[in-house]
Amino acid sequence: MKILLIDDSKTMRNIQKSVLAQLGYTEIEEACDGQDALSKVGAFQPDLILVDWNMPTMDGLSFVKAFRQTNKTTPAIMVTTESEKSRVIEAIKAGVNNYVIKPFTPDLLSQRINETLAKTKLAA
Repeated sequence: MKILLIDDSKTMRNIQKSVLAQLGYTEIEEACDGQDALSKVGAFQPDLILVDWNMPTMDGLSFVKAFRQTNKTTPAIMVTTESEKSRVIEAIKAGVNNYVIKPFTPDLLSQRINETLAKTKLAA
């Protein structure tokens, strides 16, 4: 399974990559912001996207909105420090399938990925 990891923090990308590797996911493409991700998403064709909210150049919410104009099906999980209910609702309305609040445990990330994939497979 191919996963696109979008976060401006190299450390956070490394943490997520480590968790994903423990879960058996090794095909991972990294992007440092939404603009970078948009330039990679077409060629990489991810099966899942993990996206941070707060990034320079293009934030995660803007990326999701732009991405959803051309792709309605690839699951996207917002991985962010934004925990206010209004922000969660805004992200879901924009098209994210699930939400993980930082800091997170490997178990929580794994659980959210599994939930999201199960839901989107059922919807497909």
